[in-house]
Amino acid sequence: MATYDRVRDLPLEIESYRLEPLEARASHDFTRLTTVIHLEGGGHGGVGEDVTYSGEDQQALQAEGPTLPLAGTFTLDDFSALLDGLELFPSGPGMPAFRDYRRWAYESAALDLALRQAGLSLAEAVGREAQPVTFVVSLRIEQPPKPDPVPLLLERYPSLRFKLDPTSEWDDELVATLAATGAVDTVDLKGAYKGTPVDQAGDPGLYRMVAEGFPSAWIEDPDLNDGTGPVLEPHRDRVTWDAPIHSVADVESLPFSPKTLNFKPSRFGTIRRLFDAYDHCAEHGIAIYGGGQWELGPGRGHIQYLASVFHPSTPNDVAPAAFNIHRLDPPPGLPTSPLPPQPSPTGFRWGGP
Repeated sequence: MATYDRVRDLPLEIESYRLEPLEARASHDFTRLTTVIHLEGGGHGGVGEDVTYSGEDQQALQAEGPTLPLAGTFTLDDFSALLDGLELFPSGPGMPAFRDYRRWAYESAALDLALRQAGLSLAEAVGREAQPVTFVVSLRIEQPPKPDPVPLLLERYPSLRFKLDPTSEWDDELVATLAATGAVDTVDLKGAYKGTPVDQAGDPGLYRMVAEGFPSAWIEDPDLNDGTGPVLEPHRDRVTWDAPIHSVADVESLPFSPKTLNFKPSRFGTIRRLFDAYDHCAEHGIAIYGGGQWELGPGRGHIQYLASVFHPSTPNDVAPAAFNIHRLDPPPGLPTSPLPPQPSPTGFRWGGP
């Protein structure tokens, strides 16, 4: 049975909904805003988190308030069809990708509520068992590039593994220093990002340096062109993708079949597109690791839960949120990898508040 078919007909009753703003100061120039969607009905509540990066889009949503006509009795699939016809952005999104991010907030809240109303956990509903979750910590090293904070983090948490974002400012000495830690699982080239603050143009010299300098690491989101394609040809088995992946069609349209992919659930927008992509990869022998979007609330637990039941042992970029918010100086006592299974008895929830 297709994974989505296991949940599509779950009954869903929605009486009302509300919005909860979340905020965290992550650096001197970055304050992260997200919005928790609370769907309520039948004495239960379901939660999802809008991870749209634009602060203006988040503030517009919160100012508009809960004005969508979401009340009613549905199946989970009916509710998704209702969302197809609704405008989720009061003034239009700052970037087209944000439509899927917000759609995921409503869809994941609906899944949580439907499961809680049915007295089921996500793991039970999809016929899987929650497993310990391997995770990495994702870092973009500040300019000018230097090894810190990787060695500092390893002093405090010696078992940490990392996903790093190389840039054209990196040099051989930095790569050698970072590689010597033996803790780098993924290098994210950001070559598939366009029009964002983290864009990194295809750079054959950078690609050669990191591909050879981290010979066991996954190489994520390269910008393949006439200059970079030949550089990465010998490393094709380690090339993986994240930003372009929103559906099965996107997987099928890649320039070559990958060994593994990074799935960020919010990129898929709907439960159906995500679950269909899980099934497709399982059928075609494509491994998956999960990724996050700077979630501040229940969205982080959602991606950890999905990793636990669909891809627990891969280098999932789903570290506890404190490693993002306090990435230069994380407090002591944070959970280490692997995270023990923490599914709630019912719903799509992971861990404590």
